[in-house]
Amino acid sequence: MGNRGMEELIPLINKLQDAFSSIGQSCHLELPQIAVVGGQSAGKSSVLENFVGRDFLPRGSGIVTRRPLILQLVNSKAEYAEFLHCKGRKFVDFDEVRLEIEAETDRLTGSNKGISPVPINLRVYSPNVLNLTLIDLPGMTKVAVGDQPVDIEYQIRDMLLQFISKESCLILAVTPANSDLANSDALKISKEVDPQGLRTIGVITKLDLMDEGTDARDILENKLLPLRRGQISAENTQPGTHTHTHTPYLQKQLTNHIRDTLPALRSKLQSQLLSLEKEVDEYKNFKPDDPARKTKALLQMVQQFGVDFEKRIEGSGDQVDTLELSGGARINRIFHERFPFELVKMEFDEKELRREISYAIKNIHGVRQENKLIHHNRKIKTHKNEKGEKVMLLIDIELSYINTNHEDFIGFANAQQRSAAVNKKRAMPNQVIRRGWLTINISIMKGGSKDYWFILTAESLSWYKDEEEKEKKFMLPLDNLKLRDAEKGFMSTKPTFAIFNTDQRNVYKDLRQIELACDSQEEVDSWKASFLRAGVYPEKDQPENEDGVPADTLSMDPQLERQVETIRNLVDSYIGIVNKSIRDLMPKTIMHLMINSAKEFIYSELLAYLYSSGDQSSLMEESAEQAQRRDEMLRMYHALKEALHIIGDISTSTVSVPVPPPVDDTWIHTDPR
Repeated sequence: MGNRGMEELIPLINKLQDAFSSIGQSCHLELPQIAVVGGQSAGKSSVLENFVGRDFLPRGSGIVTRRPLILQLVNSKAEYAEFLHCKGRKFVDFDEVRLEIEAETDRLTGSNKGISPVPINLRVYSPNVLNLTLIDLPGMTKVAVGDQPVDIEYQIRDMLLQFISKESCLILAVTPANSDLANSDALKISKEVDPQGLRTIGVITKLDLMDEGTDARDILENKLLPLRRGQISAENTQPGTHTHTHTPYLQKQLTNHIRDTLPALRSKLQSQLLSLEKEVDEYKNFKPDDPARKTKALLQMVQQFGVDFEKRIEGSGDQVDTLELSGGARINRIFHERFPFELVKMEFDEKELRREISYAIKNIHGVRQENKLIHHNRKIKTHKNEKGEKVMLLIDIELSYINTNHEDFIGFANAQQRSAAVNKKRAMPNQVIRRGWLTINISIMKGGSKDYWFILTAESLSWYKDEEEKEKKFMLPLDNLKLRDAEKGFMSTKPTFAIFNTDQRNVYKDLRQIELACDSQEEVDSWKASFLRAGVYPEKDQPENEDGVPADTLSMDPQLERQVETIRNLVDSYIGIVNKSIRDLMPKTIMHLMINSAKEFIYSELLAYLYSSGDQSSLMEESAEQAQRRDEMLRMYHALKEALHIIGDISTSTVSVPVPPPVDDTWIHTDPR
């Protein structure tokens, strides 16, 4: 169509504003516009009504403008007004326009002076106006009224900054003539976002209230208190003053500004349209009730669920939880911290075991006779972790030596004991097993609980003032130490465990045991597992007499007692072997039987199971949220296409008007922030 003329630029921007306002989206676009800012009693309403030639804005005390008002002026033969939220209704009575603004404001903000950043769009057609678009913003205030929050000053300030901080926004800074121009709220906030004055136009109101014998001629001619884009008056009441007639001047300023920003606007529109095209392609022939679509969607969901499950187990997902262990990491903690600790805590019925051993020995009828030495069945019970998850570990440890040669068994067990002793000698005594912070719970009378930096090695537990490890507070050898659970109490609400000496000696100062606290139960379990690696095991609830011998041991002759003791030690040795095997094999077994089987079920059987379980139509029904999202995305896509079509045939090759030269505006006082 060629160049339709730069005079159509303002109506073009009006169409763009309507296109995006109608779908409730700003599309993050910075449309060229003029924002009107000023204090509550600066006379902003008079400025806007002067442009229209009609009284149509709400009046009153306090904050009157409580929502941004996008005012679009359109030159037309007929005179009427339209609201975007009242499509098709023409307002010819401007008193009704005022009432509608008040009603629409109260609809979102309530009737007691609340504010909202959601704009009201008003278009005024009149033969008395020139094409121009302005945004009226709430007046700046410092005092809350009614039910307004105490920070209303900062809420309004933030709203203003949302508009005037954009480089595409011209700022109409309104100041009354009977106030100190250097301390104008409007000019101060304008200078914050536009320090070079490239976008700020000053407006002087209430010239009739100036002191007698004074005038604003030098200010309006930009000689006194100059601004780069100059100052204009809201009323032409200064005789002999040759100033800009404000409406044509603002129209020219906005038109040039639109022309300068249009190329960047077109580029941004194209970029956003491109980002939506891939998603829109999926919906071009979209039919919500199409069975084929539902089948495809279900298949894609099942496949994605399988991928997500596998990534969760392997820890290779896009998002990493930084608050707690999850997925494969949680299973790994159970395998390598909780499970070994529970194995060590397993206890035999000592009385029953020794009885079985003694009966087995008594029932030997000959030196070479093969015998049934022990039949002992233990089960590791269901374990619940602190999150209530169950890891069902049901293991039958059958220590069955049926038809086993007695000498072979003794030789095998003795070899294992010697091997363990050699390995223990080879252990590196100074090897650091763990470092970290722990809290020592001590009564207030003895100094109170304190946090220390702990270092656990294969031979000792040391703690320092801090992690620089320069000031050592104590070193505790690990010999004869055991672990026991400790309840949370008055001293600490953190998860706690205790260390004590089996020889009934003091562990630290005059304490028979020290209680160590962590921030979480997971940390407690992890520290317990570290102590296991250092050879410090949990206590076993075995009643003993004063001599340290189990209380319910059978009375027997000395020779039989020695034999029972020997076999008992050998059984302990063998149990250690079995524990190690179970600790190694159980994670592999669970991974194979549970985790891998679950993955196989997801990939191979889940889809068929879902098809057989119910009505697929209702199962894959599109949710209201998804339908709304699809509708909003399609409306945004079409709005972007319409916007590009609107500006597609506007030529911007016209030579732009240069920006006015800089002026000295240091006279404007700025607030330190």
